[in-house]
This record gives sequence, structure tokens and C-alpha cells, in this order.
Amino acid sequence: MPVIPDPNAIFPNEYHTSCFIKNVVKAPNIQIGDYTYYDDPADPTGFERNNVLFNYPEFGDRLIIGKFCSIASGTQFVMGPANHRISSVTAYPFNVFGGAWQENTPPHIAQLPFKGDTVIGNDVWLGRECVVMPGVKIGDGAIVAAYSVVVKDVAPYSVAGGNPARFLKKRFDDELIELLLQVRWWDFKPEELVDFLPLLCSPDLELVRRALKTRLAERAPSGHLRPNTGG
Repeated sequence: MPVIPDPNAIFPNEYHTSCFIKNVVKAPNIQIGDYTYYDDPADPTGFERNNVLFNYPEFGDRLIIGKFCSIASGTQFVMGPANHRISSVTAYPFNVFGGAWQENTPPHIAQLPFKGDTVIGNDVWLGRECVVMPGVKIGDGAIVAAYSVVVKDVAPYSVAGGNPARFLKKRFDDELIELLLQVRWWDFKPEELVDFLPLLCSPDLELVRRALKTRLAERAPSGHLRPNTGG
């Protein structure tokens, strides 16, 4: 019987710098998938406190991070309450300072722009000290370069970088990307994934392509690729 890393462990190896963060995050509006880790030599278990900024669940936005994501040291997620009112001639938050200012202004949080949930897909790699802004969607298999500021959506299996982050390239051709999105290896059962690991780590992309097509053909006897719905 193979020894498979425990998704419910806080520290999956002896180095204690990488933390499976779903097991330490407590906020009700943060959802993190199995095996997603945050790496930090100083305080990996402090991810929620140090790396999710301005998080007030009552505001209504969520941070959703998929499975098997690699989050490098210093990466931060800015939540919606970090914003200021921008619908008026001043962005100054008079209301939060109390007294007559509070009495003569609308409630602060009620006036903030709502960007929606921040959603990070599966198998996403976020480089060192990235900043992900509110409401951004980063697709499965994407890579974001170190020190990038992500202000708009990043497509699946693409590479983005810079401040503001911009599209740099696709990781693979469209056919291989579609195959990967359909196979969804991150949803495999742990024992099944073990057998699939040599393929996932192979640099022979044509071998990978053939194997993915075979797997999908076994699922759908016609052998035709089904359109990816993003579900």
C-alpha cells in the first residue's frame, strides 16, 4: 500500500515550511481545496492572518482556492473591504472615524464597490509576493510570475506577470489545454492519482496528449472530446 500525503495534515513533510492551508484557515468565507500549500520559512500557518488582507466576511465576498495550488511566500489576497467609495467626489472614508463624521455619512461598508468572489482554480502556481486583487478569477493550471499584481482575470493554463499582470503566453496548445481541463486530474482519487503521477510529471507532452485522449475515450466511448463547461 503506497504512503500518500495526508490532505488533513498541517505540515506535509519534515521541513515545516510548507503548510496545507485548508487545515489552518478558519474564516467562513475562505474555501481552500486539498493539497494546496503556502510556503513560508517564517510563518506558514499564519496565512489567513498575514496574507488575506481586509477580510470582513459580513461584506459578502469569498476567497475560493482550488486543489493542488502552489502559493509562494509573501503572496497576498486583497479582499473587497480594502476598497474605498469611488462613486462620489471624495474617496475619503469619513464614516469610519466616528463622531459627527459618522453621523453625517452613510455606513462605510455599504458604499464600497463590490467586485465579487476571488476565485483561484486548481493546480495554479502563484509566484513569490504576488498580489491578487478583489474579484479576480485565475483559471486552472495558470502560472503568475513573482511580484505580479493581478487586477484582471487570468485564463486557464496561461502565464501572466507584471504590474499590472498581463498575459505572457499559453503554457500549451489549445488541444492539450482542453484535454487537461476535461480530464481534471486534481479530482482523481488519491490511489488513482499515484498511478497517474509519472504522466503528470513527464516532459514528453505528446505522450501526455495521447494518454489523456485515451482516458477520455474510455469515459466517452465515441472518443469525441466533450466541450469544457468550466464546471
